[in-house]
Amino acid sequence: MSEQSAFRNFSEFYPYYLKEHSDVTCRRLHFVGSLLVIAVALYALTSGKLAWLLLLPLIGYGFAWVGHYVFEKNRPATFKHPVYSLMGDWVMFRDILIGRIRF
Repeated sequence: MSEQSAFRNFSEFYPYYLKEHSDVTCRRLHFVGSLLVIAVALYALTSGKLAWLLLLPLIGYGFAWVGHYVFEKNRPATFKHPVYSLMGDWVMFRDILIGRIRF
């Protein structure tokens, strides 16, 4: 059974993803984590200090999982839907940036 079996496509998954991120503090932590991932990745690539790239999962998931366990009080969708959840993180990041989702 594939990780995407509960949803036919990402468009079906994203409303579920947003429901799992209904707490504003959880969304803020996701946003900060994603922003830091971008900043650290850019730093690593421009400075040539590629070892910093090893921190990216810790930064991204660390902020997100604190949001889920402490504020949202749910289990991150990453465990059941890793690909769609990663996609959802970046779509939600964009939606917050453009004002589609309350921050």
